[in-house]
Amino acid sequence: MNNDNSQPSRRVFLKQAAGLAVFSIVPRHVLGRGFLAPSDQITMGFIGLGKQSNGLRTNFLKNGARIVGACDVDTSKVTAFADAVNAYVTSQNMGSTNAKNECLRYDDYRNLLSNKDIDAVLIATPDHWHSVIAIHAAKAGKDIYCEKPLSLTVQEGRDMVNATRKYKRIFQTGSMQRSWKEFRQAVELVRSGAIGEVKRINVNVGGPPRPWDLEAQPLPAGVNWDAWLGPNVIARPYNSVLLPTPNDKFWGQWRDIDEFGGGGMTDWGAHMFDIAQWGLDMDSNGPTELTPPTDGSGKGLVYRYANGKASPGVEMHHTPTPGKQFCQFIGTEGEVKVARGELITTPATLKDKTIGRSDKGAVYFSDNHYKDFLDAIRSRKAPICDVETGHRTATVCTIGNIAYRLKRPLRWNPITEKFDNDAEANALLSRPMRKAWKV
Repeated sequence: MNNDNSQPSRRVFLKQAAGLAVFSIVPRHVLGRGFLAPSDQITMGFIGLGKQSNGLRTNFLKNGARIVGACDVDTSKVTAFADAVNAYVTSQNMGSTNAKNECLRYDDYRNLLSNKDIDAVLIATPDHWHSVIAIHAAKAGKDIYCEKPLSLTVQEGRDMVNATRKYKRIFQTGSMQRSWKEFRQAVELVRSGAIGEVKRINVNVGGPPRPWDLEAQPLPAGVNWDAWLGPNVIARPYNSVLLPTPNDKFWGQWRDIDEFGGGGMTDWGAHMFDIAQWGLDMDSNGPTELTPPTDGSGKGLVYRYANGKASPGVEMHHTPTPGKQFCQFIGTEGEVKVARGELITTPATLKDKTIGRSDKGAVYFSDNHYKDFLDAIRSRKAPICDVETGHRTATVCTIGNIAYRLKRPLRWNPITEKFDNDAEANALLSRPMRKAWKV
């Protein structure tokens, strides 16, 4: 029997809650699915707990997120990560971690996704897993923060965009340079016309990946190697280069092997080609021609832009050189070169020019990539590096690797996301995947 006097309606509750907001936290389940009260913490689950996850954990905890789930194929990493989260919570609460705040431990990301108390997931797995987990997360109603590069193949990136839109999710790509002052300033100088018309861009990042060349090593205890290989069709043996143990001091180098990543082109390329795309205002577009060297050196690829908002004929050169990775814009009236912690301009006084928030060339403002994602979850507005942006940057990196591999010029259509009249090149835009992981 319904009794309107026994329980207030949701509308009445909201009115009452508004007056008590200062004194209480409104549970999200009362307000309805997908609604977050301003005072409510966003809950997160982390999937992939290698070295990169440690810094991400720190940043999200400092920005008020509550990490309630951790998943990895290596049980020792799950234990260490969850213990670190629980220790942080204990230190902040000045007491022991209670069941509500405890970081739960998972060895299968699908079980983490089934936890209805988790609002968002962070994906920091190797690249060959990104698309499968992200699409499953979108279907499960989770918002998503995914490390760069967005995907292993162009088709998988487009599938991630489509799933994000279909299920109305918030998606932040981990291209955090977009939230760093020197890169925003460089891009605003370029887009304001301060260096005139852009004619050339130089991008200094590493080259393509190499084929499989690793020997088999004994599998450490507690590692589910088949789960690490995941969607990949070829069953490769374990090697610590791909999955270091907690005692190893180096970072996993799986991205150097073409079955798992895209080498320097997608590693640092997903950062520096991203700034080039941003500076050209091409976040939903891309280059149209690629001309690689024919010597197999992995150096000297030239991209050309001929459509969209970029000036026709702009060339972007992949020019690996020793030293810092950078992106350099060369215009008719000046230059802007940006690297982490460094901005060099010609003329030198250009560095001191300030672009106002309402001036020509001003871009979306974020000075905290992690808070920006959390704020976007609350507002349901796109963050600074939305999934489409991440996909377009990853595409630039990936089609560059395809050009290096085929050693011949290619024509790219950024609208259809296909190469013109080139079946061999188009076959490299996707990959075979194990049946259990096709999405």
